[in-house]
Amino acid sequence: MATTNDLKNGMVLNLDGQLWSVVWFQHHKPGKGGAVVRTKLKNIESGKTVDKTFNADVKVDVANVDKRSMQYLYNDGTSYVFMDTTTYDQIEVDPDLVGEASNFLLENQEAVVATNEGRVLYVELPASVELLVDHTDPGLQGDRSTGGTKPATLETGAEIQVPLFVTTGEKLKVDTRDGRYLGRAN
Repeated sequence: MATTNDLKNGMVLNLDGQLWSVVWFQHHKPGKGGAVVRTKLKNIESGKTVDKTFNADVKVDVANVDKRSMQYLYNDGTSYVFMDTTTYDQIEVDPDLVGEASNFLLENQEAVVATNEGRVLYVELPASVELLVDHTDPGLQGDRSTGGTKPATLETGAEIQVPLFVTTGEKLKVDTRDGRYLGRAN
């Protein structure tokens, strides 16, 4: 248990049996009345964001979220299998929980897996990953000055937009949050 005065960004609260992550908070002391804490909370399971105001010094239940660095091993067709790199324990993660991260997930890649009371909450990839271009059409000679883009299929099967100079077989840096091309990998 903690009070609303102890809130921090990223803290996970258990409110009415649901887990909510604190996205933003602000202590507010109006001219009349008691102080309040305004928050923006994101539901961990549904992704829904709500604004909620608490009175100051109200007790809230803080959920124990265990975030561990794990290695992605393989997809067995029904779930993604991750291994804890310190204990070598393996866990299976439902494809719905992996979500869009599956577009940038390679075998033996590190990811953060968050659990609460043995239940997997979400999988978090690094901000960017390096992936090979599996296929892309050649850029047209006259198009290079316009700074246009073309589709490219990555080794994971994901399709992203890349500049016209990118060729098949190149290693690219890709943003895992929105699938943007960040540049060529060194």
